[in-house]
Amino acid sequence: MTTPYTSPLASRYASPAMAQLWSATHRAGLWRRLWLALAETERDLGVPIPPAAIAAMRAHLDDCDLAAVRDQERRLRHDVMAHIHHFGDQALAARPYLHLGATSCFVTDNADLIVLREATRLLLGRLHGVLAALRALAVAQASRPTVAYTHFQPAQLTTVGKRAVLWAHDFALDAEALLRTAETLPFRGCKGTTGTQASFLDLFGGDEAKVRELDRRIAAAFGFATSVPVSGQTYSRKVDAAVLDGWAGLGQSSAKFGTDLRLLQHEGELLEPAEPDQVGSSAMPYKRNPMRAERLCGIARYLIALRDNTAYTAATQWLERSLDDSANRRLVLPDAALAADALLLLARDLAAGLEVREATIRRNVERTMPFMATERWLMLGVTAGGDRQSLHEVIRRHARAVSEAVERGEPNTLLDRLAGDAAFAQVDAARLSAELDPGRYVGRAPAQVADYVQDHLDPLLQRLAPLAIADQAGVTL
Repeated sequence: MTTPYTSPLASRYASPAMAQLWSATHRAGLWRRLWLALAETERDLGVPIPPAAIAAMRAHLDDCDLAAVRDQERRLRHDVMAHIHHFGDQALAARPYLHLGATSCFVTDNADLIVLREATRLLLGRLHGVLAALRALAVAQASRPTVAYTHFQPAQLTTVGKRAVLWAHDFALDAEALLRTAETLPFRGCKGTTGTQASFLDLFGGDEAKVRELDRRIAAAFGFATSVPVSGQTYSRKVDAAVLDGWAGLGQSSAKFGTDLRLLQHEGELLEPAEPDQVGSSAMPYKRNPMRAERLCGIARYLIALRDNTAYTAATQWLERSLDDSANRRLVLPDAALAADALLLLARDLAAGLEVREATIRRNVERTMPFMATERWLMLGVTAGGDRQSLHEVIRRHARAVSEAVERGEPNTLLDRLAGDAAFAQVDAARLSAELDPGRYVGRAPAQVADYVQDHLDPLLQRLAPLAIADQAGVTL
């Protein structure tokens, strides 16, 4: 018996909570609640819909038979009408009043916006976990010197904690963007077939005030502060693109974080968590690969690429509506949400479980420290009466030779070579050695960690705390 294909995002990487948001069951429940809210509001504004119709709808909000809907859709070739017929069969008293004045996008677009907001809030809860883990790492390692790299070549020193707040800052920017999305995402509301609200104007006998009130009340019923001011049959697909901009930002931050971890694991400084029985290679038993960071980068690349789909969809819509957006959005929006969810689960797991190899970090610092100290040694030589340009050449010549020796695995003897050079005869060797204290080369990195955590990260974590989520059940990390 063959096993049908299931998306790895839903079955392997993302959480059941995110998968449920995009499920057919959840969508059917939202559609029915939208139809109920429409009927109740129309009745409140004067449309003669009997109480029995409202009661029948309310009694069948969560018992949609998806198999029956599929049978209807095979006959009708229209998904929304299939749901209307099935709902009407279950709620017979409501059948004459279902979908009154509405077009398909009343349920499809409004439900999509509800799910987009729900998904964004779930992602914000995941971000709380990522940022809290990075905060803990940053505080614990705020003052630990480590080699900073530009062009992946040793540059000056920074601290492990400062590097952690750089990662946190990227995710914090994402959190700010997603908070804006969650707070400002509009509803489509009740706009009618081509966005003119003509059907609702007819329903209310030309009373424009009631048409506007219907739109406002429906949005408020689902917790939206506003509905889009104008639409065609659909809300502007630029709204989807704006949401995906924020979600794709999570891909950018995750890829940067994952790439840095892969590089640092190669250097032996930071190792991603590994289970006791974890296998790194079927052929090389000794290997401990950065497989989680690699997966982070792979899923991030997929999410970033999905963002372009929403941009193209927004750009290619025809007049008041065309249906080429439908199949594309059914694929892109759920996959993007599931990918973003998977990334944040992985990022939190990585940040919370990183193994900091302090001895390796220290050795790498010691190997590069003499090169870091050359500018200060140059100043000491000048202060002792030497010629700046001549001393510069002496340092350059010794540094080049020592660098080649270090590459061969030999110890860094730059201090000994300078102390023994006649050009530095007037400089006390102890003063040269004092300049090798790594703590003197990290600048304000420890203070920057403290400032960022206090002034930026902690207030953001407080804003995200009500949305924090801990569940990771069923997720392969």
